[in-house]
Amino acid sequence: MTRTASIPTTETHAPRVGTRGWAALVVLMLPVLLVSVDNTVLSFALPEISIALAPSGTEQLWIIDVYPLVLAGLLVTMGTLGDRFGRRRMLLIGATGFAIVSALAAFAPTAGLLIAARALLGFFGAMLMPSTLSLLRSIFQNRDQRRLAIAVWASAFSAGAALGPIVGGFLLEHFAWGSVFLIAVPVLIPLLIAAPLLVPESRDPRPGRIDPVSILLSMAAMIPVVYAIKSFAVDGPSVSAGAWALLGVIMGFLFVRRQLRADIPMLDMALFRRGTFSGAILVNLLSVVALVGFLYFVSQHLQLVLGLTPMVAGLALVPGMAAMIVAGLSVVPISRRVRPHVLVPAGLAFSVAGYLLVALSTEEHGVLPLILAFVVLGIGIGAAETISNELILSSAPAAKAGAASAVSETAYELGAVLGTAVLGGLITAFYRGALVVPDGIPVEAAHSASETLAGAYTAAASLPGELGEALWAAASAAFGSGVLVTSLIGAGLVVVAGVIAAVTLRKAPVH
Repeated sequence: MTRTASIPTTETHAPRVGTRGWAALVVLMLPVLLVSVDNTVLSFALPEISIALAPSGTEQLWIIDVYPLVLAGLLVTMGTLGDRFGRRRMLLIGATGFAIVSALAAFAPTAGLLIAARALLGFFGAMLMPSTLSLLRSIFQNRDQRRLAIAVWASAFSAGAALGPIVGGFLLEHFAWGSVFLIAVPVLIPLLIAAPLLVPESRDPRPGRIDPVSILLSMAAMIPVVYAIKSFAVDGPSVSAGAWALLGVIMGFLFVRRQLRADIPMLDMALFRRGTFSGAILVNLLSVVALVGFLYFVSQHLQLVLGLTPMVAGLALVPGMAAMIVAGLSVVPISRRVRPHVLVPAGLAFSVAGYLLVALSTEEHGVLPLILAFVVLGIGIGAAETISNELILSSAPAAKAGAASAVSETAYELGAVLGTAVLGGLITAFYRGALVVPDGIPVEAAHSASETLAGAYTAAASLPGELGEALWAAASAAFGSGVLVTSLIGAGLVVVAGVIAAVTLRKAPVH
């Protein structure tokens, strides 16, 4: 039988795990660390991939996009399958497949085969992510220990995001582009050896039936929506993007209707009727949007405007990532005494301050204000993510941990896409609107400069003396105005997340 909807107070007094449980946590952090590094490192390898494989513009986009499209489309399905067939089993299958396909991707001879490999990585990655979080729910039954375990688990995301630029920069300086895919092999082999020894199997004793129609509907809902968001980010508003988004919404409606009518649904929609669960999901989503959007335009500012190399720019982000990790761990003892509807908004207030610091900084201020801004923003995101992830698991019955984790991971992936698409798209739009190309700039250079800041950087470098300097000065000013407006919008999103937390998390108990 599944557990009741309420959170039993005995969770606080449940058995505490020993050394074996914490060793299992280390094992479960490996795939999280890998996926987080993988999200960042590929963008650094893309120039070399473009030279080696000569992909078309469309193929280049698909090399990046196909992985999150497949991953987002399959997360709910894989989480539900883990509930039924065993979460550790899904983790091991996913790790095996991910390692093998990563090795094949490293030596892909054509862009088409690399795209196919990235699609398969999305398939196996969807097995990894829900499994890690749901297994934590079954291993750490004591809520105090689970809070700390989730904080440590979440720190792997932050550590991976910080390591991505550094690892990518090092590998690409010394090895071919395929080395960024081979990272997966030495990370996942220890998992395949240690997981069967340290991680106990768990599953739903009353799983939903395998419903091929629901599986297809879940994919048909997520993939068009993610594709529409990415299309909007690259090409701006279009009929095509609107049609894909509408298709995704219709398929999502059909999926929800089918789950509500099923005796034993693939995804228990009753989870979303719990304010704590739905509120924590929305906080997760908006927090990731804010974080990824911040990294998107700050990384450009560090490299293009301030002239840092990718590796040095990555090192500049390390203090913020460290602050995120420290905040996630430090909030655990505080959460035993302060209610989530107070603690989460208080944490997110730091993130609002971080965005406002970015809005006030200029090129003349240099790199230090951006480092400080990311430290302050990281404090808020780290605290909020730890609390919200723990509430997602605690507010769902233990038997449905896989499905709950899948919804959480789907929110994370969607947030990452939205962060790039919405905030990234906004800053691009403001940049294009604010750019005034100086007189005398050749048409081709003017066109490149009007597309992106990177295009302006390349065009300015190709022009002689004063012309190049004038173009770059105009581009930097336009980008700065875009950063100002986008930072204020980002701060607004974090404020919305704080309001949602204050309203929806009132009934979450403190233990």
